Amino acid sequence: MRRRDFFTLLAGSAAWPFAARAQQPRKLPTIGFLGSLSQSAQSTWTAAFVQRMREHGWIEDRTVVIEYRWAEGRRERFAEIATEFVQLKVDVIVTAGTDAVVAAKKATSVIPIVFGTAGDPVANGLVASLARPGGNVTGLSNQSADIAGKRIELLREVVPSLRRLAIMAKIASYIGVLEMRDVLAAARTLGLGVAMLEIREAKDIAPAIEALKGGADALYVVTEPLVNTNRVQINALALAVGLPTLHGQRPYVEAGGLMSYGANIPNLFRRAADMVDKILRGSKPSDIPVEQPTKFDLVINLTTARALGLQIPEKVLALADEVIE
Repeated sequence: MRRRDFFTLLAGSAAWPFAARAQQPRKLPTIGFLGSLSQSAQSTWTAAFVQRMREHGWIEDRTVVIEYRWAEGRRERFAEIATEFVQLKVDVIVTAGTDAVVAAKKATSVIPIVFGTAGDPVANGLVASLARPGGNVTGLSNQSADIAGKRIELLREVVPSLRRLAIMAKIASYIGVLEMRDVLAAARTLGLGVAMLEIREAKDIAPAIEALKGGADALYVVTEPLVNTNRVQINALALAVGLPTLHGQRPYVEAGGLMSYGANIPNLFRRAADMVDKILRGSKPSDIPVEQPTKFDLVINLTTARALGLQIPEKVLALADEVIE
C-alpha cells in the first residue's frame, strides 16, 4: 500500500465514529407525568394537557416523550414515582394534586416541576409567592380551600334546612388539613355547627358516615386521592343515611354526589402545558408566576337530589354549568 493511501484510510477511519455519532437521533425532551389517581380517572386532564402541547408543537413520541405513572390514590407511591423520574433524568415533572407535588419537590430541587392543580401553594410551602415562585416549582392553584365558603353558600340554597355540616378529610393529607381548616372557618362564619370526620384510610369511611346518623344535615367531602378513589362508596353511604354531599370536582357528582363547585381541572392542565412549553424552550420555573383558575364549574346531580327529596331552586339550576340526570 502506498504511503499516501495509508494515511487517507487512517484519516477516514478516525473520522467515522464522529460521523456515526452525528447521525444518531437526538434525545427527545422527556416529561414525567405523575398522576395521583388512575389513568382512566384523570384521562380528561391528560387529554387536555396533551392537546395543548400539540398546539405548541410538542407531539408525543415525535418531538417529546411523556412518561406516565399512576399512584392509584396511594400516597406512598408519590415519592416512589418522583424518585423514578429523578433517576430517569426527565426534563420536567408534571404533577396532579397537592400531595404529589410535595413529594416531587422533596425528590428534586433541580428538575423543573409544574403542578397542574394543587391547593394553596404558598401555605403548603411549594412556592415563595405566587408572583415569584423561586426554586424549581410553579403551576396552577385550584383555590379549593379558598372557595369553601362559596361552596357552602350554594349548598345552603339547595338544603335550606342546613344547620350542622359534617366535614370529611384525610388528616394525613396536606390539602386535607388545609381545606378542613378553611371549611371549618367558613362554616362558623355562616353560623353552622360542624362535625369533623377525620379519616386515615379507606376502612375509616363507613364507620365515620354511619356515626353521622341524625348528627348532620349535609356532608362536605375534601377532595384528595383517598376520598377520590372511594367516592362511589362515600356517596352511596351518605345517600343511605339521607346526607346530601358537597364536593370540589365533577367526577364526585358523576359518582352519585349531590353537587360540586370548583375549578375546571382540564382547563388548568391546558394552562400547565403552556408553562411546560416555556420551560422546554429555556425558561426557569422560578420566573413563571403561579396562576389561578379562571373557570369554575357548578355541577348538580338531579337523580341524587330526587333520591334525597330535595327540590333544586331554579336560580341554582340557572347557575349550573352541568346538570346530571
